[in-house]
Amino acid sequence: MANIRDLAKEAGVSVSTVSRVLNGYPYVSEEKRKAVWEAVEKLNYTKNIQAVHLAKGRTMIVGVMLPYIHHPYFSAVIEGISKEALRYGYQLLLFQTNYDVERELEALERLRMKQMDGLIVCSHEVGWEIFDAYQEEAPIVLCEQVTEYDFFTVYIDHYQAFAKALHYLVKKGHRRIGYCIGRRTGPNSQAREAAYQDVLRDVGVTPQRQWIFDGCLFLEDGKRVIEQWMAMEERPSALLVTSDQVAAGIVLEARRIGVRIPEELTIIGFDNDPLAEMLGITTVALPHFTLGEKAFRLLHHWLETGNVPRKQEELPTRLVVRATG
Repeated sequence: MANIRDLAKEAGVSVSTVSRVLNGYPYVSEEKRKAVWEAVEKLNYTKNIQAVHLAKGRTMIVGVMLPYIHHPYFSAVIEGISKEALRYGYQLLLFQTNYDVERELEALERLRMKQMDGLIVCSHEVGWEIFDAYQEEAPIVLCEQVTEYDFFTVYIDHYQAFAKALHYLVKKGHRRIGYCIGRRTGPNSQAREAAYQDVLRDVGVTPQRQWIFDGCLFLEDGKRVIEQWMAMEERPSALLVTSDQVAAGIVLEARRIGVRIPEELTIIGFDNDPLAEMLGITTVALPHFTLGEKAFRLLHHWLETGNVPRKQEELPTRLVVRATG
């Protein structure tokens, strides 16, 4: 049976390099890391790897909880997580929940049963108190701002991001401002709504319930938004759209039926998706990829150093002005 020296000889690297790769340590070049894993496969070193995992008390698997895999926001976060997981020699176990509480609890139970080393939560339905109980069992990193409990978090301040876009619209003279959102519940959604209410009230505007479009997640939802907007007696002159995909759907449908953008309807999206650049959509750039990278690094730091004091890190956003705004 092959041993670690055989792997080193086959890969053309030192024994210590092989050890660092097998144990998931950083600071190994991608070329050498690839050579080691190719040697592992060629020499059928599977049983030896399992022994390493058992000796370390780890599975080398990290779970990721997210509502949708095919949504651009979460896809970009997953890309960032995957990059770092590959760097440190971890595999990912994805839990697509569709915001179903039972599915979220199933992921947490699998964490408690040590079927993975830690869990990154991109978005969720269950309350923070549930995660607080489970983080006593294994590391959990949340991708949102948490104010009431002590967690490792990396987050985007959605209140400030939304307020930034709203203040821009107010300076452009808009007062009838609506917004499109995926769901009304959840900490990030509640932060956006708080910013919306605060900014409009500061300029003496009473927000109208019909100016809030719920359930907006994908490109095709943009058509529904335009249909509802057209049916209104008092239409918003501007819309904040929490997804560039939905914003693109709105712009395309508006152009199809002859609504002038931005003369009749100003649009600001969120994400800075490539589609927004192609269609000239003003957007708030959100660092999704970096969010994923930093979330994994936080989790890995916890795994390597133990239950250290919790850390919260905020990531910056920026407004990208284009034709629709």
